This record gives sequence, C-alpha cells and structure tokens, in this order.
Amino acid sequence: MTSALQAGHDIRPLSESDAEVYVASVCFKTGPPGAAGVEVERLVHDAADPQAPVTVARVRQAMAASAGALPGGGAITFEPGGQLEVSSACAPGLPALVAATRKDLKAVETRLSDAGLFFGSVALDAGRPAVRSLEHPRYASMERHFDGFGPAGRTMMCSTASLQISLEAGFDSPASTGAAQRWARLHNLLPVLIAMFANSPFLHGVPNGWHSNRQRTWLGIDPTRTAAVPRSEEPRGAWARYALDALVLCIPSQGRRWDPPPGLTMRDWLRGSGPRPATLSDLDYHLTTLFPPVRPRGFMELRVIDAQAGHDWEPVTAIVTALMEDEHAADLSADACAPLASLPDPVRTAAHQGLTNPALALAARSCAEAALNALPRLGADTTTRSLAEDFIERNTARGRCPAQERLDLWQRTGSWFAEPEQREAYVDAK
Repeated sequence: MTSALQAGHDIRPLSESDAEVYVASVCFKTGPPGAAGVEVERLVHDAADPQAPVTVARVRQAMAASAGALPGGGAITFEPGGQLEVSSACAPGLPALVAATRKDLKAVETRLSDAGLFFGSVALDAGRPAVRSLEHPRYASMERHFDGFGPAGRTMMCSTASLQISLEAGFDSPASTGAAQRWARLHNLLPVLIAMFANSPFLHGVPNGWHSNRQRTWLGIDPTRTAAVPRSEEPRGAWARYALDALVLCIPSQGRRWDPPPGLTMRDWLRGSGPRPATLSDLDYHLTTLFPPVRPRGFMELRVIDAQAGHDWEPVTAIVTALMEDEHAADLSADACAPLASLPDPVRTAAHQGLTNPALALAARSCAEAALNALPRLGADTTTRSLAEDFIERNTARGRCPAQERLDLWQRTGSWFAEPEQREAYVDAK
C-alpha cells in the first residue's frame, strides 16, 4: 500500500488492489484470545401502554435525563425503530466484561423506569409497526435499498434486537488459537447458537412456527451484505472479496439523499463506475454497512444471537465466550457441531426449528455441558455460573430454547411482550 493509504488520507482515488489489501489488513488484526465485548440491544416499551410506539427521541430523552457516563464504561446508541443498545467497553476477560455490563444495564434500566419505559423480552417486535423514527440520510438510503428486496429490511431496522458478542481474532499462526482457526470455529458454531438462543417466536402478534423470526428476517435481506462470508482457508482474502463485491448501500454527501446508482458494487466503484472516484473514507464507510453473521472488525463480531429477556444476556454471553476461549470446551463443541453440516441449510433449519430438531438439540446439550465445565477455568463468578446453570436447566437440557419460554408465557397471558418472571438465580452486582 502507499504511504497515503497507510495514513488514511483521501488525497487520491483508491485502487482496487490497494482496497483489497487494506480490507484484509485492517479487518483481521491479530490479537491474543481472551479479550471480549458485548452489545446488548433491546426493544423498548411504554409501561402504561406496551403496544404504543416508542420513538428514538423519547428513548434518547430518557437516557439524557440522568447525565453522566455509564458506570461500567459502556456506551449507549439508538437504533432506527427506537431500540436501545448498550455496548460494553472491551474487557480483558469474561469476569470483567460481565461485571461492567451488569452495572451499565442496571443504570440504563433505572433511567428507563424513571421515564415510564421498560425493556422488551423478545428479539422481534411482533405487534407494533416497523416505523423508522431516526432521521438520518444513512437510514433513509438503507430503507430504500432494502425495500428493493422486500419488507424484511424495514423489519430488521425498526423491529429487531440482538445480542452481539465480540471476541479477539487470535494469533497469526496455524495453531488452534490462530485467526483462521478461530474464524472457522465460530462459523461452525452458528447453527447451534441460533437454535440454543432463539427468542423471537412471534410474527404479527402470534406464533408462526419459527423460533427465531429475527433470523428469518435477516435471511430475507440483501444477501451481498448479510450472507456468511464464503468458507476459505484464507479468510482475509475471502472477506476482502466479499466486501468489494457487496452492493454499495449509500454514499455520504452534503445532500439529503445518499442513494448510490442502482446495482453499484464497491468493486464497480473502485473500477470507475461510481458518481466520483472512490476514496479510503468511502471504503471505510462501506465496511460499516456490511452485516454478515460473523463480521471481522479487527476482532470477530458475532451477530446471529437473538436479544434475550431479563438477565439472560449474561449466561448467553458466558456460554458463547466459554465455547470459544476455553480450548477443551472448543474441542468438545467442534466435535458436537460437526454433524450439523449435513443438515439442509443449517442456519435456516436452526432459526425455524430451534432445539426441536434432534441433531441441534444433541449438539446444544454437548456444547452447554462443555461451557458449564469451562466457566470456572475462565474465572466466572458464582452468579454467572448459577445463571448459566439455570438457563441450561430450563432450556437446553430440556431440548428447549427461550422462544418456547415466550410461547408458554403467551399461552398464559395472551401477550407477546409480557415480561418473564425474575429468576431467583440472579443476584444484583453491587
């Protein structure tokens, strides 16, 4: 690369070859396993009328009412439909990550409660219309782009919530802690993680037979930016090709419309087909508009897990981290997940059937047991281990996922947004 690209200055048009080298280098930075982060995204409801829309402006006002940074060092962001996301600071390991995120979520929930709001318990809003209340040219262009593929894009933007877990890429080596091996390991886990933690069984207020309607929604969106990166022994190059072959979502400008020419890919733009020469800044922005199941951002960002109810973000984060960071648990989970490759479309099967699928249920039980045994080795505290045991006992060990808890609650209350009972296993972290 030229010194100009290394410095990140837009002093000349970006070449296709320089772009490929840049994407491969910045998105697959290597680092020792162990450090982690989490993004807890949730739907927000009005306590007086849970079916009423809650705008971004109202959620933002609730957060601003209590000035000051979050106590755990995390950050708050707002999604187009009024969802709220708490993003942790990067932590050196699972115990520090959980402790900091507990503090941040407790502070955020207090602010919401003071404003007459509360977090929802499912990962897809099954009753309120998918209406964008965040005005920004990026989201307007995104909405128009996704509309070309059907209604799933608006649903994703305005009505879904996820639990995203970020892990270090690993070393630049062929060992089990190498970046390529960890990348493959995380992709192999995707079907079982989708099924274990599925938590969106409702569409239009009623069950529709899918356990993760959130994942079903993602399957209906522009595949050039949401499909998995093709398997390769050299993931850096695979990711660079994926990024350049994806459609351009928007082109930031001084105007109100950031829409690109129809059908323009990043590679086309780099080859001169865009409205102007592409720069490094344009490429960096394009990378923020790509949403594969695992997104490389210097670290690996896992994007397939449904938002969880109540405190369940904690055991889910702990289980996923254990399956990736503990070598013995990772080996056991790899063996457990190997047969899932024979499923027809494993991701779709996992989202549709959850753990009612026998192969997914068997793999999930093995992964859960491996994770539980690994948590003490990762230094998880008593509360985290107790929550993980409770989650697995009431769900995975019984061949169930959180979606079935939501369905049970719906049958008792008739409500898709009802809050689950508090779990006795949880103890507030002071």
